[in-house]
Amino acid sequence: MIRADQHLVLVGMMGVGKSTVARVLAQRLGREILDTDAIIETRTGRSVREIFSTDGEPQFRSIESEVFRDALAAPEPAIIVAGGGVVLSASNRVASRAAVARVVWLCAEPTTLVERVQSGQHRPLLDDDPAGTLNRMCAEREPLYREVADAIVRVDHRSVHEVAEAVLR
Repeated sequence: MIRADQHLVLVGMMGVGKSTVARVLAQRLGREILDTDAIIETRTGRSVREIFSTDGEPQFRSIESEVFRDALAAPEPAIIVAGGGVVLSASNRVASRAAVARVVWLCAEPTTLVERVQSGQHRPLLDDDPAGTLNRMCAEREPLYREVADAIVRVDHRSVHEVAEAVLR
């Protein structure tokens, strides 16, 4: 259950539906959404794909960490949509556990994620082999998501409203 003074942080793989669920939750709770990818694009004036291709993943992860920690420090409780790789940084994992926040891991089977991300052009990590990459990333990141999660919500075969309800429980 989310407290009135807590941020609600949604973590999980790309394509799991964090942004979509956040919109439903924001309406329900009357909270602002702080989407780390959107904030990065606004701050830098470049897309995530551009940052990856011109500056590389390490530079992107550095910007992502700064944006994530800024979101966690926001004075008003918000819904924070964390980029899928935010958990790769140990300092981000520590920050998420130390913040006044409830962290919910939205998780799905890799096959569900592959179906959902096939049409996306803004996912540079999936350019070569989406299914293989997602399977590998899920295996690598699962223990990291589990480490930060206060709750785990499966999204497979559920509507966005069913997922939102489960997040609020």
